[in-house]
Amino acid sequence: MLVRSARWLAAPVAAISLFALSPLATGEKGDSRPAVRNVIFINGDGMAAAHREAARLYYAGLDGRLTMDRLPVSGQLTTSPHDPESAITDSAAGASAWATGERTYNGAISVDVDGNPLPTLGAQAKAAGKATGLVTTAQVTDASPAAFFANAVDRAAQDDIARQYLEVSKPDVILGGGEDWWLPAGTPGAYPDKPAEDPAEGSRGTRGNLIDQARRDGYQYVSTPAQLAAARPGKLLGLFANQEMFQQRPEGEGDVYDPVVDLSTMTKKALANLSTDRDGFFLLVEEEGVDEFAHNNNARRTLQTMGELDKAVAVARAYAANHRDTLVVVTGDHETGGLAVEDVDAEDESGSGESAEDGPFPVKGTNFQFFIDWTTTGHTGQNVPVSAYGPLAERFTGEHPNTYVHEVLQPLLTR
Repeated sequence: MLVRSARWLAAPVAAISLFALSPLATGEKGDSRPAVRNVIFINGDGMAAAHREAARLYYAGLDGRLTMDRLPVSGQLTTSPHDPESAITDSAAGASAWATGERTYNGAISVDVDGNPLPTLGAQAKAAGKATGLVTTAQVTDASPAAFFANAVDRAAQDDIARQYLEVSKPDVILGGGEDWWLPAGTPGAYPDKPAEDPAEGSRGTRGNLIDQARRDGYQYVSTPAQLAAARPGKLLGLFANQEMFQQRPEGEGDVYDPVVDLSTMTKKALANLSTDRDGFFLLVEEEGVDEFAHNNNARRTLQTMGELDKAVAVARAYAANHRDTLVVVTGDHETGGLAVEDVDAEDESGSGESAEDGPFPVKGTNFQFFIDWTTTGHTGQNVPVSAYGPLAERFTGEHPNTYVHEVLQPLLTR
């Protein structure tokens, strides 16, 4: 095993945002730039262009850019599923398109329209000798991470997805929420059943004590920030909440976004562990809060989670700047909320319910303000932006179906 330098870990986010972007790398014959060895794929669940613009105004101002916007290559992805009942995708079908290259029905986890399992990028990368990992503020067994490492005809089968992680795809690093799915009913873990913030939460697995199984399989299990910081290199399972690492409710109705460990910290730890593999790695990073708070038309929390997502992007870009064989891709699986960024206009303020406006929010560094308007509490069919940095990043220019992600990444992860 080759242990790589971890100097990048000490770089503060403020400094990271000032990095000069290195040239794109193709690895083609006669080109001194490296080929892709590592892939960091980042999903802002529910994030489309308007989410990014709202966050840019709020965090960076009129002339500023988010870290994700500073990546040098950009394009668009369509998001349509292959579902007999809807032209609008959910996260399961959207992530399955990335992970398998095949469109499928909503609720499917990397199975075709007939329910047959499909090869996934996470499992294929592992079979090719790469280290693999997933980091999310959702349950680690939720739809998006599951699509890269499991197969299920129904995304609700999260306890079986956890079992597949241990017995089939075997990602080296698993960090996020969802402890409830790893323990049988009546066996609370580090996070107690029926917490005051959500009494419906509680252990509910049907596959036995999978945390004990993970330990037998060689995983370190951690559930606190201190334990995560102290974890040794090697296989790592960290579960930091019963379900999602936040409470996704409308503004002022018990909404909480205060993860035990933030997304950027989990991302740093995952990169530190995975980068010891001489064959390279594949890491999925996901901020789930963008989607969940947009479902609740909660603009304040949506902006907060966008800021946390951008910090994780900064961590990934900092790593790639010091490891030029690393490709970073940032996108969203679909749009949530029908979000629009609007001017402040007393004669054009929407009403209540799904057409309500949130705000005003300040445009950083100015006297301007903006509103966020919503058209739905569900998903929409808007294209999503994709941004990339590193070797072969230029392949993400133009408009493509979401299955194109698989077309680009699969050859890189399986050679």
